[in-house]
Amino acid sequence: MSRYIPFPAYPDRAPLDLSFIYKNEKPAGKHGFLKVAGDHFEFEDGTVARFWGTNFNGGANFPDFEYAEKVAKRLAQIGINIVRFHQLDSEWNTPNIYQFTKGERKGNTLSFDPESMKRLDYLIYCLKNEGIYCYLDIFTYRKFKSGDGVENAFELNDAAKPYSGYNRRMIELQKKAAYDFWTHINPYTGLAYKDDPVFVMCEVVNESEYFRFKIDVEPYASEFRSLFDTWLKENGTDYDAFSCDLNNNNDEILVEFKIELQQKYYLEMIEFMRSIGVKIPITGTNHTICSANCKAQIVTDFCDSHTYFYNWKWGEKEKFCMNKAITQAPDGGFRTLSIMRVFDKPFFVSEWDMPWPNEFRAESPILYAAVGALQGWSGFTIHTYSYSTLLNEMKILGKEVSSASIGGIPYREGIFSTWNDPAKFGLFYHAALITRRGDISRAKNKYAIKIDALKSSPKPAFRTSSELSQIAAYYDGDTDAQVISENHVLVDEKAGEVTSDTGEMYRSWEKNYGVIDTDMTKCAYGFLNKNSPVKLKGLTIASKTDFAVVAMSSLTDNPLNKSDNILLTTVGRSVNTDAKFDGEQMLDYGKPPILIEVIEADIELETERSDLRVWAVNAEGFFVGAVPTTYENGVLKFTLGDKFPSMYYLLQAE
Repeated sequence: MSRYIPFPAYPDRAPLDLSFIYKNEKPAGKHGFLKVAGDHFEFEDGTVARFWGTNFNGGANFPDFEYAEKVAKRLAQIGINIVRFHQLDSEWNTPNIYQFTKGERKGNTLSFDPESMKRLDYLIYCLKNEGIYCYLDIFTYRKFKSGDGVENAFELNDAAKPYSGYNRRMIELQKKAAYDFWTHINPYTGLAYKDDPVFVMCEVVNESEYFRFKIDVEPYASEFRSLFDTWLKENGTDYDAFSCDLNNNNDEILVEFKIELQQKYYLEMIEFMRSIGVKIPITGTNHTICSANCKAQIVTDFCDSHTYFYNWKWGEKEKFCMNKAITQAPDGGFRTLSIMRVFDKPFFVSEWDMPWPNEFRAESPILYAAVGALQGWSGFTIHTYSYSTLLNEMKILGKEVSSASIGGIPYREGIFSTWNDPAKFGLFYHAALITRRGDISRAKNKYAIKIDALKSSPKPAFRTSSELSQIAAYYDGDTDAQVISENHVLVDEKAGEVTSDTGEMYRSWEKNYGVIDTDMTKCAYGFLNKNSPVKLKGLTIASKTDFAVVAMSSLTDNPLNKSDNILLTTVGRSVNTDAKFDGEQMLDYGKPPILIEVIEADIELETERSDLRVWAVNAEGFFVGAVPTTYENGVLKFTLGDKFPSMYYLLQAE
């Protein structure tokens, strides 16, 4: 029978502090501005840049000064080196960039609230001091008002998607906001945002394109038809722009126009930001809808995309969430990322998640970091840390605010909040090491997948192959990769497994487990009990618990078999006390404290160190006790889950 123990989270500190590993990376910006160097990022001094981090959503971007100092230190302790400022402009958040408090009617979005800016400035200052960079998401959910001079503003969606990509008034308003951001001088750093190398990336607009959002609100639909008609005449194309279905994404002529219109918008906004002195890489948008949207991005500096292992059925009253393991599925969400990547540009994942209450979500952090390293991607920011700074109030998983939704969206109540989730944020120590230190080798082989159909289609070449070799979408031009058809099958899903061409990664959706096996980090994840013992090079794991993640990373420059300081993390299911479920439906959130399932396992580690002691570490960072060990013939043996059960264990030399 499973055993659970309390493992609460504290907003002002982490159980372990690994910031010493990255101490030479402080302050952020010491290497100069970020720049594009082929398919990756480098700083001005030539240092390769790789990022592991989190989003801050809405109100989380405007903390009081004490919180800002503490959260920056907490993130640094975990190994995070980037924060994406997301939903700064969302009307439903309190604070937001335009209004610090609710009550007064705000008739326009023409200026930033000074209190909001002061708090954002100080947060940036604190993050910078801790070696944490910033990704500025400047246009996400801005709700235009009639006072902005925007026609029919009441009928427009957040960020006026998709009309804000071509309407002149809205583009001018976006330029003004960009100018106000980038030329703003932070009094705590003494630098304008554009002159501060703490900023490393920016996007023109979040999740906006012409292939999902319908074009039907006037006068903007008519404006689109006029632009389309002009384009048709310029290209000598005989086509009726005024009677066609603007939302038919199988219309090749219309799709080509939409691609060019998006690219024109991106280039205009990027050129404007360059003209005011913005130096960092800028992308267009970040939504995997179809290959047409990917093609639209190739005129920008880098590519970005989002993925969620989730079914979007969380309602205000009936709350359902997909409860499936990645080790039970051929594709873990990587296909939708790789299809937005091209080989000659850096690739970044600014949103990803496998949200609570999926009981198998602990698989995701290390696996995503490992796939990113295998592919040579430049990093990740999970969606999200939190939506607010009121983190001492709820103290449970999945519930951050008192209401059942924020801005009319039920999942914003907290199921994406990860700051206190042992099954996700609890594994970020290892994910950060894999990403930032480069614990996993880049794949040996490269496949450029020739895109023939710009509309949405299965494209078999992308399925599961992100765990095999480097893959990317290919449209035209020179490439050093092997060009294959989008219908080429790289991984036979019927085989039930995939092994990376480096031999360092393996996953089976037939046996329902996976491993990562390198000199510096080793991990087994999934349904380990039925696959035990799991044998890696120099490490054997025999799990008595059915589902678990067991990860081990060296905290020194030496490999695991020589290291005198090793972090071992064991986690599987994590729940609120007395939470109730009926299949995939949540019936009761439960109450504090947050609990973790005790992982019971026998561990055998080949090591040259005969003086390692295994200390169990609790949620408060205390040594609970020393787990009994034996050392014989170069093998350290111990059993987890019996004496001093915990989630974290430090293997340290006496």
